[in-house]
Amino acid sequence: MMEDKRKGIYILPNLFTTAALFAGFYAIVQAMKGEYWHSAVAIFIAMVMDGLDGRVARWTHTESDFGAQYDSLSDMVSFGLAPALVMYEWALSGLGKLGWLAAFIYSAAAALRLARFNIQASTDRRLSFHGLPSPAAAAVVAGLIWVMQGYGAPSHGLRVAALAMTVLVGAAMVSNIRYHSFKHLDLKGRVPFIAVLAIVLIFVLISLDPARVLFALFLCYALSGPLDSLVRRYRRALHRRRHNEPSDGSPHP
Repeated sequence: MMEDKRKGIYILPNLFTTAALFAGFYAIVQAMKGEYWHSAVAIFIAMVMDGLDGRVARWTHTESDFGAQYDSLSDMVSFGLAPALVMYEWALSGLGKLGWLAAFIYSAAAALRLARFNIQASTDRRLSFHGLPSPAAAAVVAGLIWVMQGYGAPSHGLRVAALAMTVLVGAAMVSNIRYHSFKHLDLKGRVPFIAVLAIVLIFVLISLDPARVLFALFLCYALSGPLDSLVRRYRRALHRRRHNEPSDGSPHP
């Protein structure tokens, strides 16, 4: 008798993945209706759901290859297509061919970023990523829209800035710049009391002005990679310079 090799899937982590996928799809639908505030918030909700599905899978020991592939496809919709299409509808459509090309560049960069992450995930155990993670990239794009919508700023006056940010964020995703992954954070371990106060402060600031605080946080994270790279290069150049000079400070003959 042949063994039945059909396998089921774990429902709990995939429910969170489905919720993230739904939020990304909802963001696109709302952008088509001109409800850009709803679109931006939906992308951030997708980020929360995406962050939970992996942790739930690890905590409940329900990790699977199906879940990993499903999560990657969901990320492509929520953090690749949704931000690009929302940004296009909000500001880039008025730029003609340049607008949709910029949106495509972002989408293609997100796809390449996710493909590279999937290849490296099984072998790369370091505490940093190559390239800006797609959820953080989506947060920068959605955060800009959310903030500008809150100010009531007309999108036609921000087309060039939106174009530049979309392309630059896309380039950051496929770059070799390293970004901190925060994999070392242990939510079950003990932390200093000051860390708890910092977390409380962050939640208070977010509750006071979610749009600006979240946009500022993810923009700083997006800039942290290039800044850290520049600092590392400066330190390496300074180190080489010091080792090429004699101890008395006089130059080599």
